[in-house]
Amino acid sequence: MLNVEFKSDEVSDFHLKISQNIKRIRKQAGITQLNLAVGIGINSSGSYSDYENNKNSKKFNLNYLYKIAKVLEVDVCEFFI
Repeated sequence: MLNVEFKSDEVSDFHLKISQNIKRIRKQAGITQLNLAVGIGINSSGSYSDYENNKNSKKFNLNYLYKIAKVLEVDVCEFFI
C-alpha cells in the first residue's frame, strides 16, 4: 500500500476549485442559486450557498455533482478543470 502525504490545505483547495467552477458555470448559464438548489433537491438558496462557498464545512458530494452537471447540461469533468 502506498503511503501518500497531503499538505494540510491541499484537499481544501481541491474542494474550493470545484465549488468555484460550479459557481462560474452556473453564472454563465444564467441560473440562480435558488433555481439550481431546487433542481438538485436542496430547498434553500442559503444552504446551497454554503456548499458553493465552502462555508460551514459543507462540500458537494458525488450525488450533488452528478445532479448539478445534469441541471447545467455539462459533463461533470468540467468541475475539475
